[in-house]
Amino acid sequence: MVATAGKPLESQAIGGRGGVDAVLSFSPIPSLRPCMNPARRKTYLKALGVDVWVSRSTPGEATEPEVAKIVPIAKVPAKAKAPPEPAAELPVIERAPPIIVPTDWAAVRAMVKDCTRCKLCATRTQTVFGVGPESASLMVVGEGPGADEDARGEPFVGRAGQLLDEMLKAIGRSRSENTFIANVVKCRPPGNRDPEKEEAEACRPYLEAQIKLVKPKLIVALGRIAAQRLLVTDEPLSRLRGPLHAYGPERTPLFITYHPAYLLRSPREKAKSWDDLKKVWRFLQTG
Repeated sequence: MVATAGKPLESQAIGGRGGVDAVLSFSPIPSLRPCMNPARRKTYLKALGVDVWVSRSTPGEATEPEVAKIVPIAKVPAKAKAPPEPAAELPVIERAPPIIVPTDWAAVRAMVKDCTRCKLCATRTQTVFGVGPESASLMVVGEGPGADEDARGEPFVGRAGQLLDEMLKAIGRSRSENTFIANVVKCRPPGNRDPEKEEAEACRPYLEAQIKLVKPKLIVALGRIAAQRLLVTDEPLSRLRGPLHAYGPERTPLFITYHPAYLLRSPREKAKSWDDLKKVWRFLQTG
């Protein structure tokens, strides 16, 4: 019994003679035959390393033209990593070579006048050596000359200098009688900027020579730059101001207060500066 066209097989009557047996009486599906020629299959299996059993009684098999052997894919070596780029070299800061500074005033003045140890020599009008008695009991150190000082060749002659003179006068001091005034650097930084560390280091031998020649009883550093360069530190002024410090091998007493230029910009700090000046006066009287 076969299915009637147009009707599903299961909708046809199966209770008659053929029944279920008739429905399932289709011829068995022929066994699947190899879809690959035996010779080709043997070649692939051999390439994969699989042993193939061949019966001696098996008649010769039909062969196909020999196919190319399968060559395993060679491993591609990993791409070599490019060597890391060398780190950028840091700029080399050229420091002024060490010098031996004479121990007499005339020779030190001459060396400062002709100094070319840093780039400030290219923009100065003249050097600003210092002013005051050569054996003063008080030495005041600022940071660097400004435009007025560069023009006149003397430290603290502008508005800040006028205020400094008034401050010194209040404790019985003056640049003409008992106080020597100098700066960390002897040439004006362009634009009145702060002196750079390398510039201060180039000038350090001159300042050290001045301190040795003056032999002050007390050094007063005006402002952060002067304090940091004298003490060779990066501590802020807020930590440096107040206690008494020691400078150099001789451990010369060193006191720190505000720079007059800062007091002109911040007049409310003048009261603190006056407290500092009173401490300076007491030390000079009793120290």
